[in-house]
Amino acid sequence: MTSIKVKFRRSAFADGKGSIDYQIIKDRKTGLIPTGYRLFPSEWDDKHNAVGIPKGNDREETVGDIRRHIRHDVERLVKIDRRFATDMTDYTAADIVAEFNRFRTEYSLFSYMEKIISKFRKNGKIRTSETYTATLRSFRRFRHNEDILLDCITPSLMEEYESWHRNRGISPNTSSFYARILRAVYNRAVESEIIENRYPFRHVYTGVAKTVKRALPLVVIKKIKTLELSASPGLDFARDMFLLSFFLRGMSFIDMSFLRKTDLRDGYVVYRRRKTGQRLTVEWTKEMQAILDKYPENHSIYLFPIIRRAGINERYAYRNVSYRVNYNLKKIGRMVGLTIPLTLYVARHSWASVAKAKGIPISVISEGMGHDSEATTRIYLSTLDTSLVDQASSLTLRSLD
Repeated sequence: MTSIKVKFRRSAFADGKGSIDYQIIKDRKTGLIPTGYRLFPSEWDDKHNAVGIPKGNDREETVGDIRRHIRHDVERLVKIDRRFATDMTDYTAADIVAEFNRFRTEYSLFSYMEKIISKFRKNGKIRTSETYTATLRSFRRFRHNEDILLDCITPSLMEEYESWHRNRGISPNTSSFYARILRAVYNRAVESEIIENRYPFRHVYTGVAKTVKRALPLVVIKKIKTLELSASPGLDFARDMFLLSFFLRGMSFIDMSFLRKTDLRDGYVVYRRRKTGQRLTVEWTKEMQAILDKYPENHSIYLFPIIRRAGINERYAYRNVSYRVNYNLKKIGRMVGLTIPLTLYVARHSWASVAKAKGIPISVISEGMGHDSEATTRIYLSTLDTSLVDQASSLTLRSLD
């Protein structure tokens, strides 16, 4: 029979924090697991040999989390013991300790996410690996690089993470994006029967809030097109990339970056969207050629002067150019009096909205943008012109006279 006990070892100082250890005894042999949990003597209930949560002080939540973690750890130790008893004819307290420590090493959040990220990269899912890496980096900063076991993720912890984002001025959609990825990681561990689902994300926002539409009317795009920027090469290049994206039916910048010269043939650009793999064909026009002719010194295999050299980290180069272009586009946006940040993504929204304003059916716009469904396309479309709403409101009010 195996005995599993929680031990509180007091500090050498009367009011100092003591430590929590787990003691496993089997066949008169003892194994010890230090936990790293620290409590003041007043937070330990000697009578019941358990954590006692103090009321009305700033450690109430922290001590509550420690108590939950201890409960989960003990549950895990009991499961390990039961599994060993079923599968093994002979095992020791040291075996239980080793298995528990193995779990702590392999199924901490950081190590588990790193394995998932590595698998994504191996399978060629680079963009997905990057979003998971960004989430892990964010959570590491929140935790001050202190790892945590998957089944120690609690609702209160996730609420703290959400609040941490809010206090840093992070938008709800960005916070939700990180929470959704963490939830996907957590659910993967649940589906693999590594942990039990304790629903730690039930109190945090994981939806997608409606954002301000980022489409520009044609008159503003014309204003951007006619700006005199020849004295500022960086701004001029950013404006050219924005216009190319618009001319190419809102082509994403990553697809523009990796277009090869061989993708342009017989008056058409033929390529596959990196996001969906869908094959698209776009007519090559004199406006596109005029921009391309401005950059003749391009010796790479790529059509546009974005990734200019071979033998480099192409994805890193693409990201660097993307950052610089968006930085300069924001300057251009201020030059034409925009109240929203001008970015490459605005070109994609704008093409869809201008096409809609010209009476092109949403089904055709959807196909032109390479969307999987018309529902996705509607996200890009501008809302009803507010001036029309104002006119309707005015007519309604006048009818009351």
